[in-house]
Amino acid sequence: MNGVGLVHDYLLVLRGAERTFAAMADCFPRAPIHTTLYSARGTQGRFAGHPVHTSNLQHLGIRQRGFRALLPFFPTAVERLAVQDHDVVVSSSSAFAHGVRPRQGAAHVCFCHSPFRYVWHERELALTEAPPTLRPMLTRTLDRIRAWDVEAAGRVTVYLAGSELVRRRIGDYYGRESAVLHPPVETRRFTPAEPEDFFLTVGEVVRHKRVDVAIEAARRAGRRIKVVGTGPELPRLRARHGDHVEFLGRLSDEELADLMPRAQALVVANVEEFGIAAVEAQAAGRPVLAVDAGGVRETVIDGVTGVRVPTGTVDEFAQAMRDVPFGAFDRDAIVRNAARFDVTRFRARLIDVVAAARGDRAVPVAEPISEAAA
Repeated sequence: MNGVGLVHDYLLVLRGAERTFAAMADCFPRAPIHTTLYSARGTQGRFAGHPVHTSNLQHLGIRQRGFRALLPFFPTAVERLAVQDHDVVVSSSSAFAHGVRPRQGAAHVCFCHSPFRYVWHERELALTEAPPTLRPMLTRTLDRIRAWDVEAAGRVTVYLAGSELVRRRIGDYYGRESAVLHPPVETRRFTPAEPEDFFLTVGEVVRHKRVDVAIEAARRAGRRIKVVGTGPELPRLRARHGDHVEFLGRLSDEELADLMPRAQALVVANVEEFGIAAVEAQAAGRPVLAVDAGGVRETVIDGVTGVRVPTGTVDEFAQAMRDVPFGAFDRDAIVRNAARFDVTRFRARLIDVVAAARGDRAVPVAEPISEAAA
């Protein structure tokens, strides 16, 4: 047997879920990685120390822009990933990875970013985004995937939820108990600096991120805003707002670490399951302006490390942008709050959970850094 095997939905870019998986992989040096699609370039070589095994979908040559077209095929592709030689499987799932089929008697620890949003809490959004002629077919596909999703959840040994919101969803959708383990954040990448006169939003530019709300709020407030990220909504937003919004595309780690400390605040207009960018902004000493829901209730202290507006309307965000003195927040308090989510704490907890699921401590792991060092 090969000890620990690692699984992630697809490894095409390096965003929040992939960074969490990278921290998981660091706990188990050289452990094999199984995923449906993989791009070493897109993930910046982050997984070069691990053998990476992909599904047959890899041969199609599809990358980040086109992977959504493979939606009907992911459940079968995941189930065929060759994880049967491992006596413990550790998966990172926001859609399909929890559906792998370990051998009988093996333990499966799943870190769940969220049950697959497009078959559960954002099903109607997925349907409205599809062309009308394709909606009946997509409805049937989502129905099949939802049934598969529930069945797959029954095969997981231990669920770890990325936030209280995710813990509730796992209970509501799957009927499973889970423990909360907040995702890891590389807080030490960031150094505070003097803020400049602009707001910032960071993330994939898709409809559910509500980047358009942040942009319109800044326009009404007469404030500058910069948008970091790419995605299918970017061309539309750039065409509509390109004359008064700075669209920066995808930035390197170094570029983002330079930009975040200079923002007035990070704007989070959508409900995040956790929201790694919100913690990164605080690690950079900057407050967060967010809707009062989801993960920011666990990461942002209202009035101390940021401002949480009640319902997330454009007017609420615009008023806060106009009236809140974001430069007056206590930078040291903000940084201390972010330290609660440092990657070293995540690693230590995950190591303990995996060892307990296996039933002993004989799992090859990296040595955790002490809490005192964190």
